[in-house]
Amino acid sequence: MRIASYNLQKCVGIDMQRRPARSMVVIRALRADIVVLQEADKRLPPRPTALPRDLVEKKGLMPVDFGQPRGSLGWHGNAMLLRPSIKVIEAQGLDLPGLEPRGAIRADLDTEEGPIRVIGLHLGLLRRYRLMQLNAVSRVLRRLPPLPTIIAGDFNEWGPKTALDAATPGFDFVPTGHTFPAPRPIAALDGFAHTENVIAKNHGILTRIPAQAASDHLPIWMDFDVTDETPSQTSRQTATRKANA
Repeated sequence: MRIASYNLQKCVGIDMQRRPARSMVVIRALRADIVVLQEADKRLPPRPTALPRDLVEKKGLMPVDFGQPRGSLGWHGNAMLLRPSIKVIEAQGLDLPGLEPRGAIRADLDTEEGPIRVIGLHLGLLRRYRLMQLNAVSRVLRRLPPLPTIIAGDFNEWGPKTALDAATPGFDFVPTGHTFPAPRPIAALDGFAHTENVIAKNHGILTRIPAQAASDHLPIWMDFDVTDETPSQTSRQTATRKANA
């Protein structure tokens, strides 16, 4: 299966034009089964969607309902689109701590690989708050039955993501490349982290036209499989490896 993550920048490109149809061209080019979006809604209340729902559905993807305000595509701007073959078991919008309003989304999904959990997020601008926000997500996950899990989104981390290891026990980061700013990327702000029972088979960045103009971020993708190992076993293995690194 393929998962993708894309910061839409509210469908405003580097030419300062809001063109949702252009953003949708980029999303379709990712050929992903699961698409996690950031900045999918406009910033001010009532936060209307920047990417029209009917455009998404017309192109064969279904938005997940996280209990967002009427007219919004996502929760705090985070949204998730699925192929119709993937069914939602449970979905939740999360409020995250920090100086500025931030949120995350959590969806447990029934897929051809079996049940998986996907977390979508857009972390704060200061590392202190990024760590607080990831710790909040980790606390939520500890209260849930374990599932193979992928965290996808804009981590806003300019340095190596090993700086976030302490707040992501049981997760490995995928070494995605530079995605920001889109015309000439110098920072790997966007990324994936996964439990060890999720195997990252391949990953990349979409650079073809119009991706370099449709947002200030380039989208990323990852092909993955799910193993038969139990999450409790693999989480202990990952935590031990990180502690010994």
